[in-house]
Amino acid sequence: MIDLRQLKYFVAVAEEEHVGRAAERLHISQSPLSRQIAQLEERLGLMLFERNQQRIRLTADGQTFLAETRSLLTHATRLESLGKRLGRGEDGGLCIGFIENAMHSGVLSTALRTLRQSRPDVHIALYSQPPATQIEGLRQRSLDFSLVDAPPTEGEQDLEYIQVLDDRMLLALPQNHPLALLDTLRPEQLAEQEWIAVVHNDDAHSRDGFVAACVKAGFNPDIRLEAGEPLTALGLVAAGLGLALIQHSLRHNAPEGVVLRELPWMHYSTQLWAAWHKANQRPLVSHFREILRANPTAATV
Repeated sequence: MIDLRQLKYFVAVAEEEHVGRAAERLHISQSPLSRQIAQLEERLGLMLFERNQQRIRLTADGQTFLAETRSLLTHATRLESLGKRLGRGEDGGLCIGFIENAMHSGVLSTALRTLRQSRPDVHIALYSQPPATQIEGLRQRSLDFSLVDAPPTEGEQDLEYIQVLDDRMLLALPQNHPLALLDTLRPEQLAEQEWIAVVHNDDAHSRDGFVAACVKAGFNPDIRLEAGEPLTALGLVAAGLGLALIQHSLRHNAPEGVVLRELPWMHYSTQLWAAWHKANQRPLVSHFREILRANPTAATV
């Protein structure tokens, strides 16, 4: 079995690219540090570093080994924390990554409320992160769950997921807009309007998805403004700066001066997916997974 201490030493040397600086960082002398790295290389039968008089650098194999080592050490740290919590009689806690829509839609807050009712003492750590960061967190086992806007790619075979939200979109108009007086709207009536697109974190994919849905419905939106969050878009609509598509779940958050209309002929929705690592079989993880599955819109994939 590989010594975790040797792995920690390896990471320090790899990051510093200098045995002396790594030794100072680890509060040990250079000679035992060099011996530990040499022993690790001998055990693995692998050259991890290229060495010269000035510095040492990772080999290509060393770079691959470094990524996996960081993942293992991250999980070891979490495992130690879990053991301490279990030793105190706690459930071990949950680390959950999420995008903002998980909160806006009520999916995450509802699930956490249900969890709190059944496990009032559980520790919960929440991290608002981009989807790619969350998926990497699942791979490295630093997260128990991620809530993202698309399922993991087919290459992520170690991850499982379910869809927990398919939220249809509503048209948001300024109250004094001529179209706000109409009970029903047609695609051609939206073609000449000024639009506000909700684009998350400068994500071109979300902008392209919005445009594609509009074109498929029969009109090409004239985008004049972009908003990073749907609530910001609602504020811009209230100010009379354009039209926007907003999730049905946010209808109660519409400010004064905004009118919402159904568009039954437009098939466009905001989705939310919950993902987790297959190997994570802790009872608390299984319990929260069942809470998410109980969401009325959840569908196993």
